Amino acid sequence: MDLGLKDRVYIVTGATRGLGNAAARQLVADGAKVVITGRDEQRATAAAAELGPNAVGVAMDNADEQAPERLIETARERFGGFHGVLVSVGGPPPGFVADNTDEQWRGAFESVFLGAVRLARAAAAELDEGGVIGFVLSGSVHEPIPALTISNGLRPGLAGFAKSLADELGPRGIRVLGLLPARIDTDRVRELDALSADPEATRAANESRIPLRRYGAPEEFGRVAAFLLSPAASYLTGIMVPVDGGMRHGF
Repeated sequence: MDLGLKDRVYIVTGATRGLGNAAARQLVADGAKVVITGRDEQRATAAAAELGPNAVGVAMDNADEQAPERLIETARERFGGFHGVLVSVGGPPPGFVADNTDEQWRGAFESVFLGAVRLARAAAAELDEGGVIGFVLSGSVHEPIPALTISNGLRPGLAGFAKSLADELGPRGIRVLGLLPARIDTDRVRELDALSADPEATRAANESRIPLRRYGAPEEFGRVAAFLLSPAASYLTGIMVPVDGGMRHGF
């Protein structure tokens, strides 16, 4: 199926690795152009070069108040504008309630939550009918994940923001949605598994709770993201889409 992505332009944050990179990779494969970000300039440039001439990398921290303006201007200068954004942010520090400091909470709020709000707000002011704003969230929107207390606190709030934004932007023909990955086989998930005494046993235990009995591949997440951002998903908005191998059984 043709997703209608040819020559459409998307801003994808946190796309030097992991889920953001998987989404950007699939968008480019389907004919789109992307502006990708990462905190490290060398990695952002290298990731864009790997994606080819239809990608440009920008060194940027999601917490930077000037980030939205810089990204939108880059999209204009390089590709003549943009049709959507996908906000993906590296996970906050792991830990339990007693472990995480105020500084960690503040840093994560600025990056994961407020940075996403700023970019979405700026994009909403610029997008035309048919535009889309996507958020990479987490299965913790519905069910907290052990030892990820900060993420458990912030992701559900961002999902609520996304749903509110969908209601506000719907009359303008702009869609807003979220993706809820669970155990996708990224560096971040491997790092979390490695925090346990026996990473292999931890992975096996996690896989046993997934109906498909395996972790998802990054490209599987990327394909879902590309579809949801594409014109082919033009009647989907205000939804939170699990990408979890059936881990969440509820509606």
